[in-house]
Amino acid sequence: MTFSICAHEAYETPDGESHHRFGVAVTTRLPGVGALCPFVSDRGAVATQSLINVELGERGLAYLEDGLAIDDALEALLNADEGAPQRQLHGVDREETFAFTGAECVEHSGHLEHDNFTVAGNMLTGEDVLEAAAANYAANAVHETTDPATGPEAVRDDAETDPLAKRLIDALAAGNLEGGDKREELSVQSAAVVVETTEHHDWEPAYDDLRIDASETPIADLRETYDLAMAGYESTLERYSDAFAADSLESVEDEGP
Repeated sequence: MTFSICAHEAYETPDGESHHRFGVAVTTRLPGVGALCPFVSDRGAVATQSLINVELGERGLAYLEDGLAIDDALEALLNADEGAPQRQLHGVDREETFAFTGAECVEHSGHLEHDNFTVAGNMLTGEDVLEAAAANYAANAVHETTDPATGPEAVRDDAETDPLAKRLIDALAAGNLEGGDKREELSVQSAAVVVETTEHHDWEPAYDDLRIDASETPIADLRETYDLAMAGYESTLERYSDAFAADSLESVEDEGP
């Protein structure tokens, strides 16, 4: 009843600082998926779906915080879960990926694992949904790896790319164009995107945590909400940059109601 993507990107800021960011984007033909499926921190990203078990996402992040690798953390949770055959669970940390599709998930179900991202879905029109989402993200991914033989190698110039949240929404849209969730009789749908980073911001980007809880066009609405959130974020920084720097509202000119 869902398809989603989890991604990890290592990147460098213009001042030379190295950082990591993680994100999940998800859509389904049910309301409120953003409250149930995506779990993200500055240590990793997890998506729990099919017969959703929210505890798998919550405890998965907690295990990552404790220092476990993503595969060890999620495998341990599934081993203790009697409902595992009906679950889908996938995610990424700074080093590894993990993806699981239980044998009792409804067709078409499956997952794809790449070096720095995973895609999974169930109740889909076909495997093309996952392939299209993966291809779209891969074509626009930003990830820097260090190889002792070649040194740092950037796939793309991060300064020329859209924020991860937008690129994850685009990946959902690509999968949806291939058919998405096959249950056309269910018109009320939802979508969400969540991104976390190790980079500090004076004002956390509003476009990194967005949900459309009930809509007949959730991905289009999520894109529109992203655009509005980005515009609002930029306006906020322009209006209040001095206040953020001073950590005080005294520098904000009172312009009335």
